[in-house]
Amino acid sequence: MKYSAKIILSLMLFFAFATCKKDSAPSDIPNVQVDFYVYLSEPSNVNLNVVTGWVYVSYGVKGIVIYRRTQDEFVAIERNCSYQPNNAGAQVSVDSSNAFLKDASCGSKFYLSDGSVANGPATRTLKQYQTSYSSAAATVHVYN
Repeated sequence: MKYSAKIILSLMLFFAFATCKKDSAPSDIPNVQVDFYVYLSEPSNVNLNVVTGWVYVSYGVKGIVIYRRTQDEFVAIERNCSYQPNNAGAQVSVDSSNAFLKDASCGSKFYLSDGSVANGPATRTLKQYQTSYSSAAATVHVYN
């Protein structure tokens, strides 16, 4: 009896790990070095002075969108779509609602607030970079 219980438990654990989805696993988006500051006082960044404001910047793989989630919290999301990221057109843009990022080539839709999938065919969240906000300096540091 002891051996059969151990075998059953071992099989259950094996199948539990073997069937796990890896949607949150890293995609084929290249890892590039990102380390820059966004100055909220610059005219090009005026949209970031309000909650839900966003701007595009020319860093990362295919650009980054910076979004102000709360008064003190910013997110920096890679614009390279997580669905077939090596395709030339795999780039997300903020849609007309200002709530989603959409890839026109595959139709995938992501929440602007965190890059998670709203509608497929993508199954993986968009890549995010670290952010650090200094209200005293009115800067957002984006890095990995």
